[in-house]
Amino acid sequence: MSKIKPSKGAPYARIMGVGGYRPTRVVPNEVILETIDSSDEWIRSRSGIETRHWASDEETVAAMSVEASGKAIADAGISAEQIGGVIVSTVSHFKQTPAVATEIADKLGTNKAAAFDISAGCAGFGYGLTLAKGMIVEGSAEYVLVIGVERLSDLTDLEDRATAFLFGDGAGAVVVGPAKEPAIGPTVWGSEGDKSETIKQTVPWTDYRDGAVDKFPAITQEGQAVFRWAVFEMAKVAQQALDAAGISPDDLDVFIPHQANERIIDSMVKTLKLPGHVTVARDVRTTGNTSAASIPLAMERLLATGEAKSGDTALVIGFGAGLVYAATVVTLP
Repeated sequence: MSKIKPSKGAPYARIMGVGGYRPTRVVPNEVILETIDSSDEWIRSRSGIETRHWASDEETVAAMSVEASGKAIADAGISAEQIGGVIVSTVSHFKQTPAVATEIADKLGTNKAAAFDISAGCAGFGYGLTLAKGMIVEGSAEYVLVIGVERLSDLTDLEDRATAFLFGDGAGAVVVGPAKEPAIGPTVWGSEGDKSETIKQTVPWTDYRDGAVDKFPAITQEGQAVFRWAVFEMAKVAQQALDAAGISPDDLDVFIPHQANERIIDSMVKTLKLPGHVTVARDVRTTGNTSAASIPLAMERLLATGEAKSGDTALVIGFGAGLVYAATVVTLP
């Protein structure tokens, strides 16, 4: 018989607060058109994007995260000292080590919270949310901060017609804490590494360091392949998340997919046959694709504008480079 005592965590976990930060610089499509042969109409029709935010030198991954996290902590009604874990999803923090989560945890004033980074691309927020839920139910932390943050402008090739207009910068954060009833459903997640070439970094950092290439590495993708995968395969994953939570599309109040492309969002809504009463996040129009930050930023905006309200049932799904994905049903804070 094991001598290890059972964990004494909470029976369930919930999102308690949300916060977001968007850089002050707003970049319209006209700026993108200075370096690619395209048009504002083409960009809008293909992606729905009208503007995006790009960070200044001062708006670092850590600085944006601290701003978003401070709002989430205040929204949750707790103090930073109560945070027991900080999980940061990002692909655009350029120091391999230490994890930027440790810097953020210190700047927020946590009491030596566990802190680590994860790299799961546009599904990173879902991965972090699942880990946070596990930590709370297991009992290793009472409150966990989950941050999705990107400075994708640093990884954008402004001469790549397929991607130059897509990416933006920003940070979104949520506080996850204990709950007496289910408020974060089972996660349906996974990876399809055989499709890793469809979204990738152009070359390894070492190629640039060693002079094998002159151009700084950037993110590139095979647009049509990604579109087909996202629309058809991710709609199936979204339905599986609904099934796992024991609800139907009619039970949903809000749909918050990764803000990759408005055409993908529209197609997923159609494939899932979401009823007209479901509010659909379309933050991509003015924020662009912010990868791991897109879901919490969209969630924050829906709540701030009143398009969604506390207690609403929301389906969230992230998908991207890897290819990786994660979907779950949550109760909004």
